[in-house]
Amino acid sequence: MTDTVVSSATKEVVIGFDRPFCVIGERINPTGRKLLAAEMAAGDYSRVKADALAQVEAGAHMLDVNAGIPLADEPKILAEAIQLVQSLTDTPLSIDSSIVAALEAGLAVYKGKALVNSVTGEEERLEVVLPLVKKYGAAVVAISNDETGISEDPDVRFEVAKKIVHRAADYGIHHSDIVVDPLVMPVGALGQAGRAAFSLIRRLREELKVNTTCGASNISFGLPNRHGLNQAFLSMAIGAGMTSAIMNPLHMEEMTGIWGADVMMGHDAHCAYWIKRFREPAPEGEAAGGRGRREGRRRGGGAAGGGAAGSETVSV
Repeated sequence: MTDTVVSSATKEVVIGFDRPFCVIGERINPTGRKLLAAEMAAGDYSRVKADALAQVEAGAHMLDVNAGIPLADEPKILAEAIQLVQSLTDTPLSIDSSIVAALEAGLAVYKGKALVNSVTGEEERLEVVLPLVKKYGAAVVAISNDETGISEDPDVRFEVAKKIVHRAADYGIHHSDIVVDPLVMPVGALGQAGRAAFSLIRRLREELKVNTTCGASNISFGLPNRHGLNQAFLSMAIGAGMTSAIMNPLHMEEMTGIWGADVMMGHDAHCAYWIKRFREPAPEGEAAGGRGRREGRRRGGGAAGGGAAGSETVSV
């Protein structure tokens, strides 16, 4: 069994085969969010703060922090965003950038063991990102594409993941510190994308013994009722062995699918988390009122006959 440990200064999260599914909140990302991008570029992190707190409240175990804003000082903004988020919550972070200088700036200020997002199978990327991962003692997301691009063939994507795991070992990075993103394809474009993803997730778990993640919403791209499809995909992917996903935890439909899958997989002991989330609180005064009603019924039943009283007490 493989456990990937990430942490903040005071809190540890473990991504693992026999552990509850790890939700990595994706909201702190200016890509496609013009207002957030403009605010971050201007040094206004109020929306970052709100997104961080809302995602943790919704059930995220980790938060992904990205500052990819064209023509902005990404290393500076990413470092400032990380410091802010770490001042607000002890939730561990995924440091997300395609720019190596930004990754290093984020890692330099991070308190704890971060998850670096990400490295690919491209030689140039391997040679600059893996030394950073080793230097800062981080874990890393390994994305299954290389110089040839993203293959539609899951066997090719497996080989890219295998290459990254082996190259990481050359730098002294254990496979437990690698979380592979097998690159889930849109099922609307490739009808077998779901089955291919599940098969690949099983291979990554059984053959490479690595934890896995993905951009959960990729599967439903271009289709209606995306939340329903995402929920179905996440539940089935967990059944196939996927251990984390980068996603929006504010969507209750997807989160319910994850929590339910944790119950079915035996990762939520005694259904404790499910019960905590969904048990309805007793109306105020119900406990005392209920006891009084039961006592009254027992007294009334005793006058009418012991058998009736016994039967009513059992059914209550």
